[in-house]
Amino acid sequence: MTDVLLEWSEGAIRRCARWRSEAGVAPPTRVRVVDDTLAADQAFRFASEGNGLLWRSDFHNARHLLQAIGRRMERTSSRKKAPAIPLEAFHQHRLAQGQRASVLGRVLIELGGDYTISLPRAPDLRLACSEAWGPPDGQPSVASLRELLGLVGAHEWRKKGVEIAALGPPPGNRIHPHYGVFSPVRGEYLDLVANAPLPSRQLAFDIGTGTGVLAAILARRGVRRIIATDQDRRALACAAENIGRLGLQSQVEVVAADLFPPGRAPLVVCNPPWLPARASAPLERAIYDEGSRMLHGFLGGLAAHLEPGGEGWLIMSDLAELLGLRGPQDLATWIAAANLRVLAREQVRPRHPKAADERDPLHAARAREHTSLWRLAARSRDEHPQRGERARR
Repeated sequence: MTDVLLEWSEGAIRRCARWRSEAGVAPPTRVRVVDDTLAADQAFRFASEGNGLLWRSDFHNARHLLQAIGRRMERTSSRKKAPAIPLEAFHQHRLAQGQRASVLGRVLIELGGDYTISLPRAPDLRLACSEAWGPPDGQPSVASLRELLGLVGAHEWRKKGVEIAALGPPPGNRIHPHYGVFSPVRGEYLDLVANAPLPSRQLAFDIGTGTGVLAAILARRGVRRIIATDQDRRALACAAENIGRLGLQSQVEVVAADLFPPGRAPLVVCNPPWLPARASAPLERAIYDEGSRMLHGFLGGLAAHLEPGGEGWLIMSDLAELLGLRGPQDLATWIAAANLRVLAREQVRPRHPKAADERDPLHAARAREHTSLWRLAARSRDEHPQRGERARR
């Protein structure tokens, strides 16, 4: 979150307010105070030129304007043919995503010091803002309407929760993600963890726990003690709340750590970000991990944190390989270099809608994607790197 001021003129009065941007985007240097009289085409042009559009009319009409600008951007991007090379398609897609976020992020809303919005038909966003940003500090602020709508969506996710079949029948099978914590909507990797044979029910580490969903699944499977780690404050609060909601706090301990807690365990589970690319906002860090930092950290430290005969479970998609972001043999090479061997590899096809959406610019890769649970073990000193390894497809 940035801690800088947005300045603008409104009539003859010079105004300023705290600038809020979760992505750390700098405030626009030019601000136009606009209202319902602004046409969508003109708004699109102003925003594309880098102007911030500070809205002073009906809140719902601001949403309509944002949608109209989005449609104009879609028409512009639809004229560009997706490259046939997957890696080029990915980079073009990311560039388009960044441009879209930049332009749509220029429709601005002012909030009072208590997070109220003094516009006609404005919703009460005080709880959603407090959940994301913390208690109000009394200072007026300005944020993009797009970010505010993201806060509303996150608040609804948190309130309603996500039903997780691997946690059993309702009502005790919901995970409630917090703002900034990746929602466990891809159920196929959860099913892999729910069905793989457990090497032990005594102790497990869940590395990078996020919402705490994998720790909860292991607890429901009968693992007596799970230490769930994360270094993100939002994830730690989210996981602790979910574990408490599910009544699993006697089995699961949520602790702050960069990857591993002290000691060894017979089972260590990790679901790192799947794509080795730079996240353009903190909210993307569950998807993108530049240089595969977390993956390398997990593999590099796993052998030292496994008990003899223990297993490390790595949950990964092969989308990075299909897009050309990672070489087809890179992961196997890194596993061997970390003094690990593959006991088994369980695979499943994704069930998310984009896998079947031919309009998606990455459809060619998504249609062939598999999600895998790699069951890894430490190699003995005299064991050849290739001996005893097998992958089950």
